[in-house]
Amino acid sequence: MRVIVRLGCIFLLFAFVGICNADETIRLAGGEWPPYQSRHLKYDGVVSRIVTEAFALGGIKVEYGYFPWKRSYTLAEIGEWDGTLAWFDLPERRKDFYISDPVIDTQYVFFHRKGMAFDWKDISDLKNLRIGGTLGYDYGKAFQSAEKDGKIRIIRKPSEEENLIRLYNDKIQIFPCDVEVGYYIIREKFGPDKIDLFTHHPKPLKVAPHHVLLSKKIKRNKQLVEIFNKGLKQLKASGKYDQYLDESRRGEQQK
Repeated sequence: MRVIVRLGCIFLLFAFVGICNADETIRLAGGEWPPYQSRHLKYDGVVSRIVTEAFALGGIKVEYGYFPWKRSYTLAEIGEWDGTLAWFDLPERRKDFYISDPVIDTQYVFFHRKGMAFDWKDISDLKNLRIGGTLGYDYGKAFQSAEKDGKIRIIRKPSEEENLIRLYNDKIQIFPCDVEVGYYIIREKFGPDKIDLFTHHPKPLKVAPHHVLLSKKIKRNKQLVEIFNKGLKQLKASGKYDQYLDESRRGEQQK
């Protein structure tokens, strides 16, 4: 009888180990958003690199899948994929997802040519400037209200790339853009030797924390989000978090 019990315990132990081994990989869906997320960059982009390393500190491997953004969200929401990145923390999302600590706080800043003396403290300081903007983008309540009321002049174009080209050609004087995305586009469009023609004002127009969303349809995700948050804290404390962002800014993620 003891032999049977022992064999049963051994079987359960191996079954448990097998389950743990099967759970060592987490699958995250997302879209193209260079330099943060992209299948065309080393480490799948800087945000993906941070996520990969944070999970790795807890013994978890990450597999990325690229889809249109709406589909990425749905695949995670229904539990077909474990989760998705990177998204805002909205109250309505907490019903379906475990939401991680912020992976990155994206900052929208005003880009301008280096030869231009530019400073601002509030939106009223922008009233006499030619400002670029991207169609459909929300730059924050104060900016949007000033644009709607005609207090500032915004020339909106379909893409960030088009706006940066207009900035380069002095068609506009300032352009609000995510700081990492802006420098990535400048490097890709104009080449590394042209980066020094541009700069940005250090005061952010808008700060937007982005998170990993893990589906509540998958039970283990409650523990995995805790593992991730712990790894993210360790990554920041080690200095590697800032190191990865610096390397991305220098263009060291290009394959």
